[in-house]
Amino acid sequence: MKKPSPEVRQGSSEVGIQESLVVSKDDDSLTKLTVAELRAMMRNGIQPTGRKQDLILALKKVSRNESAVQNSGNGLPKEAEDCLPDINPGQVVRQGRKTRHKSSIKFSVKDSQSLVQCVADTADKLQVAGKNSTKSKKQSKESKRSVDVIAQSSCFEKETESAKAPLTKNENTDCEESMIESTAPDKVLARKKRKTSEVIEKSNMMEGNAVGENEPVSNFEKPWTMLVHKKVQPGWVAYNPDIMRPSSLLETANIIKMISWNVNGLRALLKRKDENSFLQLAKKENFDVLCLQETKLQEKDVEQIKQSLLDDYDNSFWTCSVSKLGYSGTAVISRIKPVSVKFGLGIPDHDGEGRLITIEFDTVYLVAGYVPNSGQKLERLSYRVQQWDPSLSSYLKDLEKKKPVVLTGDLNCAHEEIDIYNPDGNRKSAGFTDEERMSFEDNFLNRGFVDSFRQQHPQAVGYTYWGYRQGARRWNKGWRLDYFLVSDSIADKVYDSYIIPDVNGSDHCPIGLILKC
Repeated sequence: MKKPSPEVRQGSSEVGIQESLVVSKDDDSLTKLTVAELRAMMRNGIQPTGRKQDLILALKKVSRNESAVQNSGNGLPKEAEDCLPDINPGQVVRQGRKTRHKSSIKFSVKDSQSLVQCVADTADKLQVAGKNSTKSKKQSKESKRSVDVIAQSSCFEKETESAKAPLTKNENTDCEESMIESTAPDKVLARKKRKTSEVIEKSNMMEGNAVGENEPVSNFEKPWTMLVHKKVQPGWVAYNPDIMRPSSLLETANIIKMISWNVNGLRALLKRKDENSFLQLAKKENFDVLCLQETKLQEKDVEQIKQSLLDDYDNSFWTCSVSKLGYSGTAVISRIKPVSVKFGLGIPDHDGEGRLITIEFDTVYLVAGYVPNSGQKLERLSYRVQQWDPSLSSYLKDLEKKKPVVLTGDLNCAHEEIDIYNPDGNRKSAGFTDEERMSFEDNFLNRGFVDSFRQQHPQAVGYTYWGYRQGARRWNKGWRLDYFLVSDSIADKVYDSYIIPDVNGSDHCPIGLILKC
């Protein structure tokens, strides 16, 4: 078996960046190395990704940057060499099972900070001792440049350590500033800076700090208490039901408690015996009425599902999609016997997908709806804003002539920027287009219906939907798509309008309304 060349052995044994860069100056040697060997040379400080040519270019670039900051072999003027750890040249250090030379030893964050301070003090002494000396000024500049490079390395060390312990705000600031002031102008540094910023953002979120704010909100076990928003405004706070709901229930018999939840497939939810989210919700909230959206049931399945649901709720009403089986669908489950029940809008073009149920109680109409989504390519946008929304609005106004109305469900619209984590990135996404938001305002809010949650919590960032991709719920990057809209005449009778973010089982969470009758 052919033994690798000394250059290959040196790079692939992970002896450190400074030794590896000696090899990287030789174009022929680099070209002969395999991708695995090149990556092994780059493990200490450079991203070991990309094609072979990319790896070679990265090594060359770091080699040039290292040369730019080196003076006496370690980047420090002679007067500052005492700041370095007391290790003789060529001394070998044992680190567990690995043997490393002096040139590859990594400083801890604490060591790096001490080294930065020591070199900075040396630079100040040089400047004071020889203000008019050209040599002193040159040495001072060299020390300052070394401080920048060492501080930069310290930040990268912090980035690595942050995986074990989140950074503090002061450490974050120091790292950002040192990177901006650093004189190493290469793409690797820019990439490191971006990477560190991401670590900073995540650590802030885990510590309970809003992006751009300094207020603590909560711990990482309750992500909904983290104020996470791309455009946080002064005064905004994360919605936390633990402290923002009334401390005690209204002590009167004349209240009705309603819950609404997009379950994203009822059969799948009921099969989740590990969580029993449905039963947990019933036990926790003890609601009078439960409205479900996106049940995805067929009519033949309804009777079987009804038998497996809740006790003490003798009244349940179901509507399923007939134009597309296993799609959409809504339901209302109630312990209060209604005066009357109606399915749909009474318009054939709108009623084939099982999207609406109207329940008449003694003092109020409850309309449980699932508004059509405009589609990934906005293929149903015109139908949504030109037909469905105006028809639903007119229907509600007709009901309102007899009794006040409560409209609830997944209305598939984040009305304002506060209602969505990333407003600028979703201007052309279904649920946040200008057309949908304007339609929501024109057909409902401007026609006498009140967003009960926003009325009660005008500056609270509370989401009810999180996509399954990229851990959106874990990082509280969501949308508020679910509502209780009430007639203006009963807006003052809303005792509590709230979000229940700790109930899992769907990409939506339930919402609630307590209304004084």
